[in-house]
Amino acid sequence: MIKEQENRKRKLSPGRRMFIVINIIVLTLVALTCILPFVYLVAVSFSDKVYVEAGRVSFWPMGFNTLAYQYLITKRAFWNAFLVSIKRTILGTLINLTIIFLTAYPLSKSNYRLCFRNIYVWFFFITMLISGGMIPTYVLVNSLGLRDTIWALVLPGALPIFNLVLMINFFQEIPSDLEDAAMIDGAGRVRTLVSIYIPLSKPAVATISLFCMVNHWNAWFDGVIYMRTASKVPLQTYLRSIILKMDMTEMTGDDYSLLQLLSNQTVRAAQIIVAVIPILMVYPFLQKYFVKGITLGGVKG
Repeated sequence: MIKEQENRKRKLSPGRRMFIVINIIVLTLVALTCILPFVYLVAVSFSDKVYVEAGRVSFWPMGFNTLAYQYLITKRAFWNAFLVSIKRTILGTLINLTIIFLTAYPLSKSNYRLCFRNIYVWFFFITMLISGGMIPTYVLVNSLGLRDTIWALVLPGALPIFNLVLMINFFQEIPSDLEDAAMIDGAGRVRTLVSIYIPLSKPAVATISLFCMVNHWNAWFDGVIYMRTASKVPLQTYLRSIILKMDMTEMTGDDYSLLQLLSNQTVRAAQIIVAVIPILMVYPFLQKYFVKGITLGGVKG
């Protein structure tokens, strides 16, 4: 085995070696453009106000302190918004996955097995190109009495069509013989979906779950238009309000004295870091399925 690898290295032409070197350089630069901004935010969030406002912080904290994080974690409003986002992400992802599975399973069948399949597929696909608009959606949510409830955050986007297309394509890759065998053994449609299709679609499920979680966690605009109670807004909406308005209504004397030691840039950097941490904790567990889920789910039309 070692000799084969050595022979392959010797057989590499100069052009091939140059191609590999260029690829490594380009991919390294791309990786740095993704990592360095995050490193810079971490450095700013732990730096002293004087150094931040003077523009002297690069990729290492100067005047190291944790005042920005102390300011954030002592705020009850911050933790309320954090819990709302956790609830929204869990509930919204479960609803998304349930509806995607129940919709993708029949739509993955051929026209022979599902009459008018193409009509149903186009019915859903058109919604990717044309939407009802913000005002009709708002009127509908308000008419249903969903405003100022968590359902206003999860139900309007209960069926993400892009994720549905990925799941349909992935289900089409599963041999129909497995379904026929399950039917012969007495399994129903739901049992076949739960026991065969979903377990065999772990890469697609992991990929779509990650998409749904990131979408719910990062959403902020629906919290602005649907939520009236401050304690019910999601984390991203809360962070946006602090960044833009720096709400002082609930501040105590200790908060004012702490803010005097902080820069707006430091507080904003700390907020971004805290908002990113939950997704960073989830992604490593789903990463091994991510590429496979995208490639296999995006092959067919």
